[in-house]
Amino acid sequence: MSKVATLQYDGKEYEFPVTVGTENEVGIEIKKLRAEAGLITLDPGYKNTGSCESAITFLDGEKGILRYRGYAIEDLAEKADFLEVAFLLIFGELPNKEQLEKFTNDIKEQSHVDEEMKKILDGFPKAAHPMGVLASLTSALTAFNPSSVDVSSEGDMYKAIVKIMGKFPVLAAWTLRKKHSLPLNYGDESLDYVENLHKMMFEKPGKSYKVDKTVIDALDKLLILHADHEQNCSTSTVRMVGSSHAGLFASISAGVSALWGPLHGGANQAVIEMLERIKEDGGDTHKFMEKAKDKEDPFRLMGFGHRVYKNFDPRAKIIKKSADEVLGQLGVDDPVLDIAKGLEKEALEDDYFVQRKLYPNVDFYSGIIYRALGIPVEMFTVMFALGRLPGWIAQWREMRLNKEPIGRPRQIYVGPNHRDFKPLGSR
Repeated sequence: MSKVATLQYDGKEYEFPVTVGTENEVGIEIKKLRAEAGLITLDPGYKNTGSCESAITFLDGEKGILRYRGYAIEDLAEKADFLEVAFLLIFGELPNKEQLEKFTNDIKEQSHVDEEMKKILDGFPKAAHPMGVLASLTSALTAFNPSSVDVSSEGDMYKAIVKIMGKFPVLAAWTLRKKHSLPLNYGDESLDYVENLHKMMFEKPGKSYKVDKTVIDALDKLLILHADHEQNCSTSTVRMVGSSHAGLFASISAGVSALWGPLHGGANQAVIEMLERIKEDGGDTHKFMEKAKDKEDPFRLMGFGHRVYKNFDPRAKIIKKSADEVLGQLGVDDPVLDIAKGLEKEALEDDYFVQRKLYPNVDFYSGIIYRALGIPVEMFTVMFALGRLPGWIAQWREMRLNKEPIGRPRQIYVGPNHRDFKPLGSR
């Protein structure tokens, strides 16, 4: 017998079906609440509102669990590469050898960006934030690929997916090269996806590009760890925009803009800015740990704890090892990174932080790695977007294939009641 939830209101009872997910998450289905009881729910920030049923990502913040399509993030980060994970997220299963080879080659075939896109890029000043540039260039792809995606056609859907997977890294690399006054380039088909991205970003004119396996492995893991994270702000934005039947490129562009915010994708940038502030103050990590404990002090420790994970962020456990390897391999001499390691040590040993489970999160370690690799702080969120791309695609595809209705939240109006209009001379 199906379970129901009973609501009592104004002397009447209403029953609503209860939905149980495959991981025993329980939700009350209230889509008929307004029609039957004349009520809506009020949930600012949608913290307790399920907007959809999804088969892509499972997250349990209390237990520190993150799985893509049922696979533990720990296994995927250790045993798969980024394109394997992208295929898994988008199409539901890990690819076999032939599928992965085709996916990889098709992405390479679609990696050319129309030369006229360079004119759009030229219109931005060097001071423009890379996320604003990336959002604009992604949206502009629509102009150069005007045909809408027939979501009932697997062929059309697949072509749109490999197009954005191929072109997005080029656009990301161009935003960096524009800022550094470097010539715009294209990829090298002899390299894999992540190596190619790194080369496009950092290749210097007249110098041969060398692959550093430790660096590429760390980048690969970071992209995998950021690939999807359930119905967060940017993912919900992609689904919301796509629910109007906006195209894939436009929906992804909206996701880029949502990710830009400091409370979302900009968190790793905020980590480095905090470390810079501590350095300028003299570098006393203990002083700032004490400030973080003081509720009266406005200082906030960035990169510790997580609004979803109530335990150690499982992604942080994985990337901490990569951060140690990168710092050891590159031998970076950077006082800001020394401060980061000092904060990490204190937080992991301080009873105040341990009891409250305020452990370093993925933003803390990703900021350290990007800093060590020489990636400018304003590009950190672009790197996040590169990782999140397959998750956005998967969520958009799922939403369209499920024929979900257009998103249209309700509200509780708290403004003035009816007022008589006064002519201009009487106001």
